[in-house]
Amino acid sequence: MTLAKRIIPCLDVKNGRVVKGVNFEGLRDAGNPVELAERYRDEGADEIVFLDITASLEKRATLRALVRKVAANLDIPFTVGGGIRSMSDARLALVSGADKVAVNTAAIQNPGLITKLADVFGSQCVVVAIDARNKGGRYGVSSHSATRHTELDAVEWAVEAARRGAGELLVTSIDRDGTKKGYDLELLGAITAHVNVPVIASGGAGTLKHFLEALRDANCDAALAASLFHYGELTVRQVKDYLDANGVVVRN
Repeated sequence: MTLAKRIIPCLDVKNGRVVKGVNFEGLRDAGNPVELAERYRDEGADEIVFLDITASLEKRATLRALVRKVAANLDIPFTVGGGIRSMSDARLALVSGADKVAVNTAAIQNPGLITKLADVFGSQCVVVAIDARNKGGRYGVSSHSATRHTELDAVEWAVEAARRGAGELLVTSIDRDGTKKGYDLELLGAITAHVNVPVIASGGAGTLKHFLEALRDANCDAALAASLFHYGELTVRQVKDYLDANGVVVRN
């Protein structure tokens, strides 16, 4: 049985508003997170990802009140990330309405956190987000909203995160983020070839074909996009109809 591929809008939140930039910089306002989440739900989104993008930089917890407001109106899976540094942070996100938690910086600093989260909440609740940048033909991992480089190799880190209990990997190309030049198929393909957990493609969606490439050619299980949806260039339904017409199994 072929698992249906997923289309996931992403809400990057700063100061209570959805924002979007290019290469993680030059953020501009994109709307109200509660309203956007409801719109995407109605368009047929399979999931919603909410990332509090400055929580790690500002060393504070996720915006829980806002998470509760968004979750209150959703009947589809809802992933929350940003500022989740501990078991208690994860628990608070889940009781606030999240179905999954995404960890990035905290997992890099303490890989054992992935295993603890998986042991307590189940792997299906644990998403490890990987922000990767091409540095001389090698993909390095960045932390703190792509502001700090690490010595980690993206493919090796993906393998380790899956081994430690991550149920899913959210892989973002920093180079492609917001550029609309297409997903980084080389990065994504290298990771999907080495892990046996679902991989979500992120960073670079600009056309309908880009979604097809990520899901079919790079073998990703889901494709995430932000600005394309926020500014009305494409709808979730248009993407799903296109994929369906091109032989990709999607949920209705």
